[in-house]
Amino acid sequence: MADIPWLTIIGLGEDGADGLSASAKAALADAEFVTGAIRHLALLPDLKSAVEPWPVPFDDGIPRLLTHRGKRVAMLVSGDPFWFGAGTSITRHLAPGEWVAHPAPSTFGLAASRLGWPVEDTACLGLHAAPLARLSRHIAPDRRAIVLVRDGSAAAALARYLCDLGFGRSRLHVLEALGGPRERIRKTTAATLDFDDIAHPVAIGVVFAGAGAVLPRTSGLPDAWFEHDGQLTKRPIRALTLSALAPEPGETLWDIGAGSGSIGIEWLLAHPSTQAIAFEADPVRAARTESNAAALGVERIRVVQGCAPAALEDHATPDAVFVGGGLSDALLDALWARLPAGTRLVANAVTLESEAVLARWHGVKGGTLMRIELSDALPLGTRRGWRARYPVVQWSVTL
Repeated sequence: MADIPWLTIIGLGEDGADGLSASAKAALADAEFVTGAIRHLALLPDLKSAVEPWPVPFDDGIPRLLTHRGKRVAMLVSGDPFWFGAGTSITRHLAPGEWVAHPAPSTFGLAASRLGWPVEDTACLGLHAAPLARLSRHIAPDRRAIVLVRDGSAAAALARYLCDLGFGRSRLHVLEALGGPRERIRKTTAATLDFDDIAHPVAIGVVFAGAGAVLPRTSGLPDAWFEHDGQLTKRPIRALTLSALAPEPGETLWDIGAGSGSIGIEWLLAHPSTQAIAFEADPVRAARTESNAAALGVERIRVVQGCAPAALEDHATPDAVFVGGGLSDALLDALWARLPAGTRLVANAVTLESEAVLARWHGVKGGTLMRIELSDALPLGTRRGWRARYPVVQWSVTL
């Protein structure tokens, strides 16, 4: 642990030095070296120390910053460094005691105060370098979001995205350069946004309105949310499977035989801290899993093209495993050999051969074996009758 912090991370608002605390000003005056975005450096034009603009892309600046370890270094960032800011990107490379931070009011806080919105009831997203689809789970009529975007073209892209989803009537508050002399707030809708002079930094306050489809928050999404070729765990079975897998915050899932990726994607939708690795032998289906995940704003899924159990090597140890395809004694042997006690396993079988595999393993390892039989009401002449689906046998067990 370092005795004295060598790096001071200073949150800077659009009012420049006027908004800095006395401790932040002292750290800046004492710095031997100052770095930050060109825009931030321009807000503090009278710096006496050595100055170096932070490069683009952002990650390229981290190795350069670390070469100054041992000097008194100040890094300028926007607002609160640890709320969709640069703070965690930097401190993950440092030991405790190497850094100290002086945050400024966040853009989210400033935007909420201008709009009179409760922050605790407003979705707040930083989408400078993230796909707009991350907004999808928050879109519902009359709900609100504050979204940070890179520039005016990104604001226009956000408006088009909402229109494409059927939410063109959403009200937009375009908030520019909050907290400084260039501050400006304008109102429009997603369908009518035509500002061509939006100035960075920009936040968009959104009140969603429209008749587009709303992503449900429970497991078992309608099948129409997924592109597939028939290899899809259908909605009722998927709901039962997710219930058996029981995702918890921070956990990782292995989705073996992912097909369209629906199980892994719904695992990720359960909580923003969950992770998933999808294993799929078919390249077309592997690509479809990635596109389905991206469309639903959970692009953090990792897709591995290959056959299990060989493809399972050298990946993060899961907390839960779902076997939806490729079930065999060899696969279960491999899982039992490498996974730690406490790992949850759920396997679904449709064929008689795979049912027999699960029956044998249930007899040896225990757990819960359940046969799921569903029927749908369909026209039968002038009346209706039940048409049975293929039954599914589901085995749930904790290693």
